[in-house]
Amino acid sequence: MLESFLHTVIYTILPAIVVFGMMIIFHELGHFLVAKLMGVQVFEFSIGFGPRIYRFVKGETFYTLRSLPLGGFVRMAGMDAEEDNREMEKRKELCAEKGVDFDFCVDPERSFNNKGALQRIAVIAAGPLMNFVLAVFLYAIMYAYIGLPVNVIKEVSPGKPAAAAGIKPGDKVVAVNNKPVRTWEGLVDVIHNSANKKVTLTVERDNRRQSFTVVPELDKTNKIGLIGIAPVIERPGILKSISLGTVHTYRVLALTFDFLGKMFAKQVPVELSGPVRITMELGKAAEMGIMPLIQLAGFLSIQIGLFNLFPIPALDGSRIIFLGIEGLRGRPVDPSKENFIHLVGLSLLLLLMVVITYKDILHIIG
Repeated sequence: MLESFLHTVIYTILPAIVVFGMMIIFHELGHFLVAKLMGVQVFEFSIGFGPRIYRFVKGETFYTLRSLPLGGFVRMAGMDAEEDNREMEKRKELCAEKGVDFDFCVDPERSFNNKGALQRIAVIAAGPLMNFVLAVFLYAIMYAYIGLPVNVIKEVSPGKPAAAAGIKPGDKVVAVNNKPVRTWEGLVDVIHNSANKKVTLTVERDNRRQSFTVVPELDKTNKIGLIGIAPVIERPGILKSISLGTVHTYRVLALTFDFLGKMFAKQVPVELSGPVRITMELGKAAEMGIMPLIQLAGFLSIQIGLFNLFPIPALDGSRIIFLGIEGLRGRPVDPSKENFIHLVGLSLLLLLMVVITYKDILHIIG
């Protein structure tokens, strides 16, 4: 019983806390850094909601850790007049308690709402964009750790098509079917799709080019062609890893948009996962190792960033839309109407989350 509990904590709960925590911190850090850059007065940078566990103050900002790690927030001056007043009272109490004279006054010139529409859009958009930055960072770690296969053959399996054709370790594949190939991925793609078909591989060996004809054998399990070769793995440097992480993030985004297009066209079924199922998937990835966990965390960070940019009320995307309307009209949308729309959106999102969580639980116990 204890062993099972510890296994759940180590391989499911802790990975979920770490991954969700990273995504929250990076998201809110995006809002925070750009708000500071734009000269907005930031009252509080909080990780989590609910009762405060720990707090310290630096300059004009409280840095807070709260008990419910379900999100976070950046409280800026001017976003809510009542909150500004409450904030002033809190700061007066803190000053009296500490016996110090902090410059905690609310500066109207540094109010969020006194900034231009483009500046406020930058502050709002920075949160989701930082989720993409986190994905790049995680994928860069992945590439730096596991390395990158190159078109140099490290191993040739005896008795397989490559060995029978005369291909040897150390050969560098430069062309497939007389077409240049620059990546191992491109080479593998042709081989996988050419089961029982002739494939011409051009290799460099001892500074000379030679061509070999191979016929990939069908792997009946995976339904792909194989010739029995393995690549040399090179570990990229920091800049190359970041470049690869950026490309990987772009590819995941492209695949996500492609999937969404097919989903709206009803070519694929709609399947949503909530925190419960995601936590279970993180647990499975953690059991497989740190790299699968990092890869899944990068994927999730991209999805969170993209989801937040959708024009759904209560999300960052809808706030950007309202600010865009303000920029075009030259005056803001009535705050009471905007707040009502966000409230309705938040209520619907919470309801959807309850439904998805219920389905996730049924899926797990079923």
